[in-house]
Amino acid sequence: MTVTVRFAPSPTGRIHIGNARTALFNWLYALRHGGRYILRFDDTDRERSRPEYAEAIAADLKWLGVQPHDTAYQSRRFALYDAAVDKLKQAGLLYACYETPEELERRRKLRLSRRLPPVYGREALRLSDADKAGFEAEGRKPHWRFLLPNFDADPHQTRRTEIHWEDVVRGRQTVDLASISDPVLVREDGTYLYTLPSVVDDIEMGVSHVIRGDDHITNTGAQIAIFEALGAEAPCFGHHNLLTAADGTGLSKRSGALSIGALRDSGLEPMAIASLAVLTGGSESIEAVTSLDVLATRFEPAQASKSAARFDPADLWALNRTLIHAMPFDRAAPRLAALGIEGEQSEAFWLAVRDNLDKLADAADWWRIVTQAPDRESELSEEDREFAREAFALLPPEPWDETTWKAWTEAVKQATGRKGRAMFMPLRVAITGRDKGPEIANLLPLLGRAGTLARRP
Repeated sequence: MTVTVRFAPSPTGRIHIGNARTALFNWLYALRHGGRYILRFDDTDRERSRPEYAEAIAADLKWLGVQPHDTAYQSRRFALYDAAVDKLKQAGLLYACYETPEELERRRKLRLSRRLPPVYGREALRLSDADKAGFEAEGRKPHWRFLLPNFDADPHQTRRTEIHWEDVVRGRQTVDLASISDPVLVREDGTYLYTLPSVVDDIEMGVSHVIRGDDHITNTGAQIAIFEALGAEAPCFGHHNLLTAADGTGLSKRSGALSIGALRDSGLEPMAIASLAVLTGGSESIEAVTSLDVLATRFEPAQASKSAARFDPADLWALNRTLIHAMPFDRAAPRLAALGIEGEQSEAFWLAVRDNLDKLADAADWWRIVTQAPDRESELSEEDREFAREAFALLPPEPWDETTWKAWTEAVKQATGRKGRAMFMPLRVAITGRDKGPEIANLLPLLGRAGTLARRP
């Protein structure tokens, strides 16, 4: 059997790091098993779905390194869903309901007041043809519910009906179909809810494994029943814990700060995001992994915790720094060139500055400092200015290398009596205009004697 997974986002907004967790869990599972990956847009909500969101989601996944083998749009597959509805109606497993949301809410509260589970009581099954005609005459349109197989002869006399599956993430799972309501599959306006198109597509596309958030566990029991009602074998299911913000609140597409697009624009590396999204809430330590192929070798779905996985966005920057500081020049070179950093000094420059960068784009500031002029973020006192003038007069002759800084500062110490921070900081500020940054020993060979002397205060 070829492992086939799918990621099925709704194109109603930008995906965030929590959505990326699901997308990456599926991608890594496919990588580990040599399987196929389907990007399937759940765009049946015609009011909220937008093509530009679908394009953005595809671009975000590509940037993360996820490369779908196939892309599908549920809005183009209605004929398949219509056929499934007809099949379920003919089998007597899809029935018309005419309750308004207000009526359903009143019944729910009544059941709760009687200490009964707030499940739908299948009142619509008692409607006569005359009752239905009356509702139709009032202008009511029915929604359609799937009749769960949780009874013997009388659907109003439910019994405990357990659905079991071996969850790829959580192990043995059980849902009692008597504890949940018959799911609505078709709305009053004839549009489909998520459940039916998802099942139909999984069957038609040969999806073997469905890996998604654990907020879908209860849905899985009903979906397995629908798979069987349509004459298909259900796929394997896996339900991972959800990412939440550090304060425990859930993530939402409406909060754009943690969208993949916003994180990318902030300068984060894709593997910083992927490392945190996948490793948070698991038994593996959270550390920066250099590629999805490497991450796949460490990926064990069953090691995910059963509780929500809290994360702090600040951790992304710690991972980002680790990736930048270890990034070899050949990997950085194309992106550096796009920033105007190229030429025979570019490799030495990168090796000199990378350990002080939070993000790769920050290299452009240091390139400007090295090739043009110091910043003016920090200023020298008059006393330090006089000291720097004296120190610059002691610059050693060329050729210069990584030992030049030590030789120069030793000479300055002997001549002026200054040492430690009192000596190093004024020289750093004079050369770079900043009071912190890359090792000056690594910058001096890039500047050369003439370039350094030109910065004498």
